[in-house]
Amino acid sequence: MNSMAESSSVKKGTGGLNLPTGMDVTINLNPSTPCRLKVPKTSSPSKTIYSDRFIPCRSSSRLQNFALVDKPSPGKDGGNDVYQNLLRAELFGEDFVVTSPAKSVASPISSPNKNMFRFKTDHSAPSSPFSAVNLGNDGGVMGELSTPPKIPRKISKTPHKVLDAPSLQDDFYLNLVDWSSQNVLAVGLGTCVYLWTATSGKVTKLCDLGPRDIVCSVQWTKEGSYLAVGTSLGEIEIWDGSSCKKIRTMYGHHTRTGVLSWNSCILASGSRDKNILQHDIRISSDYISKFIGHRSEVCGLKWSHDERELASGGNDNLLLVWSLHSQKPLHEFTEHKAAVKAIAWSPHQHGILASGGGTADRCIRFWNTSNKNMLNSIDTGSQVCNLAWCKNVNEIVSTHGYSQNQIMVWKYPSMNKVATLTGHTLRVLYLAMSPDGQTIVTGAGDETLRFWNVFPSKKTESSHDIGVWSLGRTHIR
Repeated sequence: MNSMAESSSVKKGTGGLNLPTGMDVTINLNPSTPCRLKVPKTSSPSKTIYSDRFIPCRSSSRLQNFALVDKPSPGKDGGNDVYQNLLRAELFGEDFVVTSPAKSVASPISSPNKNMFRFKTDHSAPSSPFSAVNLGNDGGVMGELSTPPKIPRKISKTPHKVLDAPSLQDDFYLNLVDWSSQNVLAVGLGTCVYLWTATSGKVTKLCDLGPRDIVCSVQWTKEGSYLAVGTSLGEIEIWDGSSCKKIRTMYGHHTRTGVLSWNSCILASGSRDKNILQHDIRISSDYISKFIGHRSEVCGLKWSHDERELASGGNDNLLLVWSLHSQKPLHEFTEHKAAVKAIAWSPHQHGILASGGGTADRCIRFWNTSNKNMLNSIDTGSQVCNLAWCKNVNEIVSTHGYSQNQIMVWKYPSMNKVATLTGHTLRVLYLAMSPDGQTIVTGAGDETLRFWNVFPSKKTESSHDIGVWSLGRTHIR
C-alpha cells in the first residue's frame, strides 16, 4: 500500500513536468536503478505543430528587389573594381575581395561566388502610399521623402503700359532713361528731356537744349529731387525736377557725356574723351578729380550701394573698379571681348558686381571685387545692353540687342532663366526700375517705352490696363 501510494503521488506531480493529458507515465522509484521517464510517442496528423520562433510575413517588404551584383569582368575599367573590392573588404572581410588579372596589386583570395547585394527596381511591386509617384506630364518622379516642387512665378509676357517716345535714339553708348525714387521717369528725346509722373500719368517738358545740342544721358539723385543731364557738347546740367529750374552747368569734358552716376553730392560722369570726372555740386569748381584709365569711350558707370567703389566700363572692353580717394583703378578686368555698358552691383551681397559685354562678347560676368575673382560667366547669345539687380529678390534682369532684342530675368546665383520677354523690334538699349523694385521700363530705337511687371512685391499691386501714353504733343505721334 505504501508503495502504491508513493507511486500514485508521483504520477500526479510528475516532478514538475507538464505533460499532455491522457499520457501514461511510468516512474521507477528503486534507488539502485536510475530514474527513467518514458513518454510514448503519439502521432497526431490532424494537428499543426508550431515552432517556438516567430517568423513574420515579409511579403510586403519587397526583399526580392535585392539582387546580386555580378563580379566585375577583368576587361572593365579598373577604377570601379578598386571601389568594389574596397567595399567588399570593409563589409565582408578580405576573403571577399575579387582580383583582376590586369592589376599588378596583390589582393587576398578571390572568391567568384561571393557577391554583394544591390537594389533593383521592382516594377511588379504593389503600389504604396509611400512609393514614388509621378508628378505632372513631364515624366518627373519624386522620391518617397522629397518635398513638392516650387511653383514657378508667373510673369506676364506683355507690357502693362506702353509709352510712345519719338526721337528716342538707337545709340548703344547713350543712357536716356532713369526712374527716380519719387516715382518720376526722366526720358531724353532728341534735344529735350521729359518727365512722366507714374502716379498721375502727367507729362512735363523739363528742358530743351536747342538745335546745337542733344541729350546723351540722364540720372536722378538718390533722393529723386535733382536730375543731371549730360549733353553731346560735354556739358552737364543740374535741374530741380520739382520746380523745373536749372541749378547750374558744369564743364570739363571735351565731347559727349554718355553716362552719369550719383554718389550723394558727388556726380561721376563718363565721356567719349575717355575720362571720368568727379563733380561736387556743393562747390563752385567744375570737377574735383579726374580718373584716367580707359583707352576708349566710357559707356558704363555705376557706384556701389555703399558708395565706396565705382565701376566703369568702356568701349575698350575694360571693366575698372575705382575708389573715390584714389586716382588709379583698384581692379582691372579684361575678360570681356566687347564694349562694357551694362553694369550692376548686387544689393544683397557686398562686393558682387555684374557686367555685360557687347555683340562680340554676349556674356554676363560676375565678379567678387574683394578678391578680384570672376565668379561666373553666362553666354546670353545676344548683345548685353543693360543690367539691373532687384532689391526685393536675388534676381537680375538683362536687356539685349543684336540679334534677339529680348529681356531676360535670371535667378542668382544659379542663373536659371526665370522669363524671357519680347516685344521691342530694335535693340533694348535703355532700362530703369521703379522705386518699389517691382516694375521695369525698357526703351528701344523703335521709339517705345514698355513697362513690365517682372519682380514680386510685398504689397499687392493694383491692376493695370494695357494702353498707350504719349510724352507730349510736339514730339509724340
